[in-house]
Amino acid sequence: MYTAPVDATLGEAEWRPFVEANSFGHLVAAGRDRDVPVVVPTQFVLEGDTIRLHLVRTNPLFAALAENPRLLLSVAGDWTFIPSSWKAVGDEDPRLGIPTTYYGAVQLIGTATVHDERTAPGSVAAVLRRQLQALQPDIPAADPEVAHPQKVLSILGLSIAIDDVSAKFKYGGNVDEAHRLAVVGHLVERNGPGDAAAAGHVLRRLGSGAPPAQSPTTPSRPRPPGWPEWPPSRIWHVRRYGGPGRDRSL
Repeated sequence: MYTAPVDATLGEAEWRPFVEANSFGHLVAAGRDRDVPVVVPTQFVLEGDTIRLHLVRTNPLFAALAENPRLLLSVAGDWTFIPSSWKAVGDEDPRLGIPTTYYGAVQLIGTATVHDERTAPGSVAAVLRRQLQALQPDIPAADPEVAHPQKVLSILGLSIAIDDVSAKFKYGGNVDEAHRLAVVGHLVERNGPGDAAAAGHVLRRLGSGAPPAQSPTTPSRPRPPGWPEWPPSRIWHVRRYGGPGRDRSL
């Protein structure tokens, strides 16, 4: 995933809450010598350095994993379209603005372990219990191993040990504060799907040390009325894997 330096993640404190709040993604398994990888949309649970999920036993992902246990989970969200006219402030011509899309994206790479109730009794049920606990902690549910033993046999569990994370938060980091705050004002006014989340990311990154773009001609603008004070800087410096947006904080 290409990540411009201004969109690079600030670190685990930024990408982990994003993944936890967007717990639906696409698993990508390359296998060996395939024309295209196997891509599977799925709900998942992130626990520490491990992703847990389950799929039907006949899912083609498992054939690819038998060839190569390495895979990638792609998570994207909090996206919204920014019209060209929103990119202009002051006396700038709104017809010359460049439209864009704001979004967050995280890719988690790791090695998969497949759990099969037929060869390791209780292993799939354990994954299901963890998912139930994470996804519906306040809703009572029967133990899957006791209530649905035959159905548990029809699925396989998956645990992915994460060893690489690539993340980007594309929220106007290529323009100065005045232009980003102008976009925030438009997002608040439009209040469409994804707008509030995108505005929150812009303000959070402005206040938490994201690399700013500077304009010599456009003065800084105050934050919109009603928005809270930004938190103090907490720049993340760990980049063990190298390259913008990549960290190995695990």
